[in-house]
Amino acid sequence: MKEKNFYKNPVLKNPYLIVAWPGMGEVAFKAVAYLIDKLKAEEIAEIPSKEFFYLTESIIQKGIISLPPSPYSKLYYWKDKSGRNDLLMFLSDAQPDLAKAEEYCARLISLAKSFKVKMVVSFAAMPQAIDHSQQPNVWFSATSQEIINSLKKYNMQLLSEGQISGLNGLFLGMAKGQGLEGFCLLGEIPLYAIQIENPRASYAVLEIICKILNIQIDFSHLIEQAHAIEGQINSLLDHLKLGSMPAPIGEEEIEKIKKSLSQLTKLPLSVKEKIEKLFSLAKTDISKANELKTELDQWNVYKEYEDRFLDLFKKTKDKNN
Repeated sequence: MKEKNFYKNPVLKNPYLIVAWPGMGEVAFKAVAYLIDKLKAEEIAEIPSKEFFYLTESIIQKGIISLPPSPYSKLYYWKDKSGRNDLLMFLSDAQPDLAKAEEYCARLISLAKSFKVKMVVSFAAMPQAIDHSQQPNVWFSATSQEIINSLKKYNMQLLSEGQISGLNGLFLGMAKGQGLEGFCLLGEIPLYAIQIENPRASYAVLEIICKILNIQIDFSHLIEQAHAIEGQINSLLDHLKLGSMPAPIGEEEIEKIKKSLSQLTKLPLSVKEKIEKLFSLAKTDISKANELKTELDQWNVYKEYEDRFLDLFKKTKDKNN
């Protein structure tokens, strides 16, 4: 984000900055992309960020191998006709190299300050033992007690302890360190379907932010997508002869479904990149293996990477002999 190619330089009133990167259930990315579309927000700039990403694979189309396109990072704005809070929306289709995340965030925060951003908002997923057909609850956390008090009236659950992984969580902590206040809304997703896009959770967090900002948008397309995804999961469960799962779901059932779904779904690009980065770091620093194992277990893909993971220890043992 060293260079900023601005198409417009709007004057904004009390703007909120809403940010999103891919993650579990694509909750954040889907929510912000949908909001941009329904508000007909205008693109301000495409911000070059190639220096913050690394390549992990080639793509194949019709048998031809080539490098994938560079991730995009775009900034949009929307003017609130009521004059209350204008919006800036930052959307990127990949998370940056972990080693460069701090600098990446710092540059985006600098950009936010140049627009005199009043509040930073992010979305994330909250894996829970719920059924995929349930209406998910929304959890929240904020950078100050004052903001927590102001959000209590929106019928959400406070996430009082824990962590929000990835850029959707890290960015808020970085922003707070630079004097910007903010909050994160987390939509519940089923533990057994964390690798599957979850429009229902995106809808849940969008409904709350629209209430907070007094914005009205049409949610019908998002609801249709949620029903379509739920239908696909139902078909999959029928195929696996697991039937519909009542909530709360026991750990044994969760693990059974996760193992089945992991064979038929793919990891988000940002997660694959994080795993590859951790493998690279663990080759020179075996202490990183614990973090790597945690990430593999979280996404239920350890078996897929097991040989490579064990090779890390074999190579370390060979070096010591």
